[in-house]
Amino acid sequence: MSEDESEKNYRSGLPGFLGIIDTFISKLEAVILALGVLLMALNTVTNVIARFVFGNSIMFSGELNRILIIMITFAGVGYAARHGRHIRMSAIYDALPAGGRKVLMIFISLFTAAVMFFLCYYSIIYILDMQSRGRVLPALQLPIWIIYVWAPLGLFITGIQYLLTAVKNVTSRDVYLSTTTLDGYKDTETEV
Repeated sequence: MSEDESEKNYRSGLPGFLGIIDTFISKLEAVILALGVLLMALNTVTNVIARFVFGNSIMFSGELNRILIIMITFAGVGYAARHGRHIRMSAIYDALPAGGRKVLMIFISLFTAAVMFFLCYYSIIYILDMQSRGRVLPALQLPIWIIYVWAPLGLFITGIQYLLTAVKNVTSRDVYLSTTTLDGYKDTETEV
């Protein structure tokens, strides 16, 4: 099954209400990422055509891409956590027996969730500070704080994802990198 098909047919490995939340967040992330990338590509191509064909750029194109980059980045953090695609330094982790890896993965998941919630809290404070200053984007005339709303949202969703990973590891016999990704390495070598 291709990666696109597995995302479309995503089913959470978590029981009950947690599984419903996990599946909903997965679908929301997929829509945000897909729309963000498509809109950014359309905006960029349209701006290039406008600049070279008509001699004028679209004045809000750079601002729109800035908004979309922030949106894609913070939606992508949750996506990476959901699929176990985050950066891992696993030398110590890999040297441990399965029981030790499980305990360490639970600790890592809970610690990372706490860091994400901490960053979410401070990003909200930052947004409130930006709101109090009343600055706006020059071309779109949107308050600048609005474009940063994606940061706490993405950090909060990522924190939830890491909490769900900890729950999955507590309730399962196997060790999971995310709610659906088992610990282990895929064999990437093919025989000739």
